[in-house]
Amino acid sequence: MTTRASNTATAGRIIAVVADVMAAVIGLWILVYLLKANQANDFVQFVQDTARWLAGWSHDLFTFEKEWARVTAGYGLAAVVYLFIGHAVAGRLRGR
Repeated sequence: MTTRASNTATAGRIIAVVADVMAAVIGLWILVYLLKANQANDFVQFVQDTARWLAGWSHDLFTFEKEWARVTAGYGLAAVVYLFIGHAVAGRLRGR
């Protein structure tokens, strides 16, 4: 493997890991929300703030009557988009 190919493969892995971490944080927020975790807890607040920042473009995208459905759909969409785009870019860099 040439140095350039090795560098792009490494960049692809980094992009895939970043996309996975972003989706995991959003998924963790959905789980914490559905389990009705204590909103006053610092960890819960950190996860919520981070997920809201990551999914700012989609967290109020849907207008379902039930709040749990809005949270799940809006944040879930962001997680899926990050996974799809991140892994597509990573695969392209790796030459797949």
